[in-house]
Amino acid sequence: MNTLLYIQHVAYETQGSILDWAKENGVRVSSTRLYEDDSFPDLSMFDSLVIMGGPMGVYDENKFGWLNREKRFVEKAIKAKKNILGICLGAQLLAEVLGAPVRKNGHREIGWFPIMTTKENKGVATTGFLPESLTAFHWHGETFDLPSGSIRIALSEACGNQGFVLDERIVGLQFHLEVTEKSLDEMVRNGRHELAPDKYVQDGQTILSNRNSIKTDNDYMSIMLNNLSGDPEEIDPASM
Repeated sequence: MNTLLYIQHVAYETQGSILDWAKENGVRVSSTRLYEDDSFPDLSMFDSLVIMGGPMGVYDENKFGWLNREKRFVEKAIKAKKNILGICLGAQLLAEVLGAPVRKNGHREIGWFPIMTTKENKGVATTGFLPESLTAFHWHGETFDLPSGSIRIALSEACGNQGFVLDERIVGLQFHLEVTEKSLDEMVRNGRHELAPDKYVQDGQTILSNRNSIKTDNDYMSIMLNNLSGDPEEIDPASM
């Protein structure tokens, strides 16, 4: 993975540790910031694509005129066999473009909650390194069905489909492994209106005071990006 394009939907939901990984690995990064009405580049300009999250829904085309353009671009990137990672809204967009419906989840899930990986995930080269249980950050009220041919890699108590992999090069994650202390602060500051009490919704103070998982989750994000780029990393579970 020599060149990476990320699509960003809102200013405060940033790439977090993904940019740190790119810098450490000499990966050139470019961006399409849809909230600034950026245009999409030619497909030849990047090897891999990261689609970030955001508060909008995949069917909100009437509110966000760029959504149809983004879906067409993602579809072209899939057909061009790019390596693609979608996070939260990005995963939902991937699912929708791949023909799977996106719908309201039974619960809103906001805060630090464990995910459990599936037995099927163990055989997936891209994500099979993930442990059986991992505390991850969540911020979503919708979920996706699994695209045809994909493998479900994780679930949580609140959400049955937390991630999928298709053809070892398309990964959708409902949860966030990329959050850093700075990006977490920004998400809470800009999304406090969504933190109404609920079974799987933590308050801002709880979210911000539980930062113990950030370093480990960022490490897992780096391993996943290495695997997605075709540069798999040998994992010593005792070191995680």
